[in-house]
Amino acid sequence: MFIEEGTLFEQSSPGRTGYSLPACDVPKPDPLPANICRKVKAELPELSEADVVRHFVRLSTYNYNKDAGFYPLGSCTMKYNPKSADAAAVMEGFAKSHPYQPGETVSGNFQLMKELENYLSEISGLDAVTLQPAAGAHGELTGMLVVRAYHLDKHKNPRKKVIIPDSAHGTNPASVAICGYEAVEVKSNSDGILTPEAVKAIMDEDVAAIMITNPNTLGIFEPNIKEIADIVHSKGGLVYMDGANLNALMGIARPGDFGVDVMHFNLHKTFATPHGGGGPGSGPVGVKKILTEYLPNSICHPRPPKAEGSHLWTLDSSAVADGNDALSKSIGRVKAFYGNFSVLVRAYAYIREMGGDGLKKASELAVLNAAYIKSKLIKCYNLPYSTDALHECVFSDKVQNEFGIKTLDIAKRLMDYGMHPPTIYFPLIVHGAIMIEPTETENKAACDQFCEAMIKIAEECRTNPEIVKKAPTKTFRRRLDEVKAVKDPRLKIARACG
Repeated sequence: MFIEEGTLFEQSSPGRTGYSLPACDVPKPDPLPANICRKVKAELPELSEADVVRHFVRLSTYNYNKDAGFYPLGSCTMKYNPKSADAAAVMEGFAKSHPYQPGETVSGNFQLMKELENYLSEISGLDAVTLQPAAGAHGELTGMLVVRAYHLDKHKNPRKKVIIPDSAHGTNPASVAICGYEAVEVKSNSDGILTPEAVKAIMDEDVAAIMITNPNTLGIFEPNIKEIADIVHSKGGLVYMDGANLNALMGIARPGDFGVDVMHFNLHKTFATPHGGGGPGSGPVGVKKILTEYLPNSICHPRPPKAEGSHLWTLDSSAVADGNDALSKSIGRVKAFYGNFSVLVRAYAYIREMGGDGLKKASELAVLNAAYIKSKLIKCYNLPYSTDALHECVFSDKVQNEFGIKTLDIAKRLMDYGMHPPTIYFPLIVHGAIMIEPTETENKAACDQFCEAMIKIAEECRTNPEIVKKAPTKTFRRRLDEVKAVKDPRLKIARACG
């Protein structure tokens, strides 16, 4: 079948309409000044409601999503989100509240936020949490701004450098650079682990912090974290932990207990909120007591009850103006209003539904699934680090290179088996990396199906490499020149299907 140019997106037809508005029941405003009005009528698409719905549903069938199947992106925790969390977020009192409402009318929202802060503090072993940051990288930026504020206040010097292991999360160097720091790389050893000796060799009083991902991007827990934290603290530095891989630790280990001073949470990864498509995200930041006064300047606190049994909560951004100097050293607001509130509601509902035992079970199952997949694929794919990993495992394409096959080819061929590929070419310390994170939401049958496909592809690489190099052949789009597609997108060309 051949579809003519333009029919995928250009579907407007003169005279069609898909809406009806009631008669205006408020006084009409004065006309807008002529100098700000359009001179030419906007060329808006003319479509029926059915046209619009079918267009977007059609596009959705060309894509892949977590509700459609296995989505094993490593270090991204693309797990299935329970519908109970979605149901909580669309409750009328939450969904229809507006950030400009008077505080006393949304007291329940503030109470939810405060309780969520408390839950995250308990899970992490940290003393205070801000919910403002809107994503993981935004949380990194906020955390590093807190680190900078601390050093400026205590030492009158922000310091110059931040140590980042080669196994850390990919956005860390950018976050420290934005805050004016030089990123100093430290190498992990042959086991994929950071050693105290390596840190000690470069730790000095110019270092503001170490920014460590734990478990690291190889999925390996850093067993020397407490000793490393002691080395950093001995020189006046702070320990920042990237919380991207918290899905392996919930209920088992608390970062605050092994020396971490500040970390961000990825609510849109670990705590069952939407992930992907550009948002929405949420990257709360937790800190130890020594850093609480530098957090963004909005705090939830209870107000005196107006009547017996009445408990009001409010969010106060004006504590300094009211004579309370508790926030005078704050880095200031980092997000409009109160963060991505609907994401906070989903995370709160997830934590309440799971409870402490459920969160621990989730971590245990995530680790079990990754270990199971690792044991099934180790005979077919190269395992660059034999150290026991937790929630994700990292292979490489070294074996398949012998047949002219690269990691990208394997990923594209997996699409022909109806599955989303794992993360590829990351972490950078593994050449041709294939990073797999099954998460706790996948059952054994799903893991087996994925492993069977990967084993078959490994066999195809050996016996019929051309079919792998040409993949995918069964998807809506064939293999694209992805670099050229980014630099020179062509959205209105004719396309062949079927």
